[in-house]
Amino acid sequence: MLDYEKKERGDVTVFALKGNLDALTAPALKKEIEALLAARRINVVFDLSGLELIDSSGVGAIVSLFKRVRTLQGDVKIARLQGQPAEIFKLLRLDRAFEIFDTQDAAVARFGS
Repeated sequence: MLDYEKKERGDVTVFALKGNLDALTAPALKKEIEALLAARRINVVFDLSGLELIDSSGVGAIVSLFKRVRTLQGDVKIARLQGQPAEIFKLLRLDRAFEIFDTQDAAVARFGS
């Protein structure tokens, strides 16, 4: 099960994810991502402090968004990465592709600099 809260902070959209981002839940997140892109919301922060598990489908959803917003001059930042998701990011070397921040505020602020 995946719960998420989406909020707008200026021109940045913040997704706070809770639960599991896997093959069963990634399609719902992908629909939200499509809506973001349609609305030209191209600066995104994923707050992963509540994420307990991520699998290849979840990683794929985040990486797909990252690639798509980069072509539109946007970016994706990761905040509060911990536990199993942090291990997966490290294993796949995604910690080198994404900017990762200790706090949601720091990730949002990075878009202003």
